[in-house]
Amino acid sequence: MAWQEAKALIWARRWRLALGMVLMMVNTLSGLVLPWTTKSFIDDVIGKGQFGLLTKLAWGVGLAAVLQAATSFALSQVLGIEAQRAITDMRRRVEEHILRLPVRYFDSTQTGQLISRIMNDAEGIRNLVGTGIVQLTGGLFTSVLAMGFLLYINWKLTLLTLGVLGLFGGFMAWAFTTLRPLFRERGKLQAEVTGRLNQSLGGVRIVKTYTAEKREDLVFTEGVHGLLRNVAKSMTGVSGIGALSGLVIGTIGLITFIVGGHAIAAGTMTVGDLFQYIFFTGYLAMPIIQLASIGTQFTEAFAGLDRIREILDTPREDADPARNATLDAFRGEVEFHDVMFEYNAGVPVLKHISFKAPAGTTTALVGSSGSGKTTLISLVMAFNTPLSGKVTIDGRDLQSLTLANYRRHLGVVLQDNFLFDGTVADNIKYGTPHSTRDDVVRVSKVAHADEFISGFEKQYDTVVGERGVRLSGGQRQRVAIARAILADPRILLLDEATSSLDSESEAKIQDGLHTLRKGRTTFVIAHRLSTIQSADQILVLEAGEIVERGSHEELLAANGRYRQLYDKQYRFEKDRFVNPGEELTAEITAAKQPAPAPSSTTRSN
Repeated sequence: MAWQEAKALIWARRWRLALGMVLMMVNTLSGLVLPWTTKSFIDDVIGKGQFGLLTKLAWGVGLAAVLQAATSFALSQVLGIEAQRAITDMRRRVEEHILRLPVRYFDSTQTGQLISRIMNDAEGIRNLVGTGIVQLTGGLFTSVLAMGFLLYINWKLTLLTLGVLGLFGGFMAWAFTTLRPLFRERGKLQAEVTGRLNQSLGGVRIVKTYTAEKREDLVFTEGVHGLLRNVAKSMTGVSGIGALSGLVIGTIGLITFIVGGHAIAAGTMTVGDLFQYIFFTGYLAMPIIQLASIGTQFTEAFAGLDRIREILDTPREDADPARNATLDAFRGEVEFHDVMFEYNAGVPVLKHISFKAPAGTTTALVGSSGSGKTTLISLVMAFNTPLSGKVTIDGRDLQSLTLANYRRHLGVVLQDNFLFDGTVADNIKYGTPHSTRDDVVRVSKVAHADEFISGFEKQYDTVVGERGVRLSGGQRQRVAIARAILADPRILLLDEATSSLDSESEAKIQDGLHTLRKGRTTFVIAHRLSTIQSADQILVLEAGEIVERGSHEELLAANGRYRQLYDKQYRFEKDRFVNPGEELTAEITAAKQPAPAPSSTTRSN
């Protein structure tokens, strides 16, 4: 899996890598000039007094050094920058894929883990498309040339040297096979630690409110200690390779001194031959020993590619080739046809849901928590797909429509209103980035957001902070409503759109929402039943089923579940108005009372 990804990366940059190979060959050959001239310098210049050769040898070594330096610089420019470009492309590719994964994927994966995969896992590929692979190839090329020279100088000594290097190579192959799972596990641990840290920092107000700093410290400490244990194991392996590298060099040196010394004594080698042999031995051994470092980098790179491949193999929500239809004349009629849906197998959340929402009408969804209201909305937004049955838009199966074309006609105000760390104006025109300032101000007035925005020093250029933390809940809600108005959608989804507003603010924007709903197919979820009395139809959901449907007046007259919810809320609002705070105080007092001891007949769970 990782090999395929690596081959694709290398093939896409084959010409630049080929240029790098040429530069590396020139660099390598330039580096061989010094050891090659050593024999002549010792035997001819010093041994025989041929000092006329000294200038030629010096010029040759000097020019080779300049050429080696120039090619090294060119390599860093040709391949070093290309490696960074490859990392950037990979990060962009992974980010693009992740944003198009189904919503259920994000429900089960921490945001911090995804950030780690985008930013960290791509780092290792620098060694595949950068200088790493070229250094590896160049090193092997150097070793082959050096081995040829060494066999020519003294083939017996060379065979002994190759035997030692062969044992070292076998050990390295085993070590890298062992280290790769450790590097893969390290990426996973790092993503988990990053994910938890992202949560604790993002929810710092909750952490402080419940004095949970020590608990978060403990969770983080356990995570980083797990990471430490992994790093320690991998460092032990890498250190073992490094220690063995030193032992290999010492062993080769020992063999060279003993065998080479006896060869000089026997007259089969000159002093110049021995020095030349020692230099070339270095060119043979060092690239192989450098494999310890390069191999570790490659192992880490492949571990990162394994994790990246896991994400890229996760099907995107728009990957279905059947999603190829578009609606040119979008009216916004929504119809559910015997829809079944479940998050976990065997646990249905929606059961045989069938209804029609004609274009331009408002459909309200009411029911107790967990009855399936938000899930139904998620099906309309195409965040989920039915287990059976179908949802149609203007008579076309929603699963046949391209998501980009369909969602362009959606506007949402969700229960949890997310704002980006930018200006108020940028957040309002997030769905329509080319809108003018006049458009932003106009929709803000409809949503009654202009009232508080005008009070800011920088007004619409005020930065709202991460997740809109500098605004109150009600202010964030009104900004989200303004954003939905500006998008001018054909289908509008309001999930507790006024839940963060007080009664006065809610009354102010009801007219705005009523104006917004005209001519649009609207779905409203609201616990305050007073906000949905003007809906064209109300669906009462319980345990995933529609138990009642009709207008506000029809449902009250039916004296069923809707009437129960309405009367209960009416009494609650009345008691709250007469004795504000008493009910909440009573609930808090009751919560502080110790629980009654279980009776002797109660069966233990």
